[in-house]
Amino acid sequence: MEFAEASRRLIDAFKRDEITLVLSSLTSLEIQEAPAAVKAVLEEVPEAHREYIDMTEEATTLAQNYINSEVIGTANYVDAQHIAMATVSRVDVLVSWNFRHIVNLQRIHGYNSVNLRAGYPLLEIRSPKEVIDYEK
Repeated sequence: MEFAEASRRLIDAFKRDEITLVLSSLTSLEIQEAPAAVKAVLEEVPEAHREYIDMTEEATTLAQNYINSEVIGTANYVDAQHIAMATVSRVDVLVSWNFRHIVNLQRIHGYNSVNLRAGYPLLEIRSPKEVIDYEK
């Protein structure tokens, strides 16, 4: 598992409250369908170290703008929703393991181009390896 160590370090940082785990309503739904081992990892993070965000009309509009601007196709609308919710909620960094539709330089540029045109700040989109502290 290429990302196992980085993922474990990231979860440990959430557990220690060094960083806040922001979960969208979509992620919560996706986790319900995940294997028990994945659910168990999430449950390691204390509730006090989590923040929840929901889909809003504003995020729905922004997600549709990503589709209209052809940053991502309609078949991947859920990915567009993830990006839009993070943008509208102004999360510091969106961490993903999805390299096809999210952690992809061309798409990141596209998402941020749409964001800037719509008056939003740039969204940092990174892999787990890029956000963990290797000094610890």
